[in-house]
Amino acid sequence: MSTQSLCTFRVDQLHLGVDVLQVQEVIRPQAMTRTPLADATVRGLMNLRGQIVTAFDLRRRLGLPDRTDDAPPMNVVVRTPDGPVSLLVDEIGDVLEVSQDQFETTPDTLQGVARELIQGTYKMDGRLLLLLDIARTLHRAA
Repeated sequence: MSTQSLCTFRVDQLHLGVDVLQVQEVIRPQAMTRTPLADATVRGLMNLRGQIVTAFDLRRRLGLPDRTDDAPPMNVVVRTPDGPVSLLVDEIGDVLEVSQDQFETTPDTLQGVARELIQGTYKMDGRLLLLLDIARTLHRAA
């Protein structure tokens, strides 16, 4: 049985995960510089130990409403062919081991932009863990 480790996080009511091998690091909120004329999903640029990283608001990317509280988003920094990118999320979860026999296709109840960005789901203790497709998520921003 094939297993995969997923870095999990929450965005609004969605429990999402990405392959842990794609994650460079998970960090606290960072100071960001706004980028004029950028897509609305780009929250800004941040300096990560001398490297400039673009921060994408995953709520906006998924078509969800902006946060109503003042809690700053956490950063899940993922590796891409073009360098690291930060996904801004509401809350960081755990690293979970999932097996391929738990994997299912994206449910019909998931609609809109989110449906396009989810590769499939894993049933986890009474909730669904949605597998985020990072390439598609970032491609929509370009």
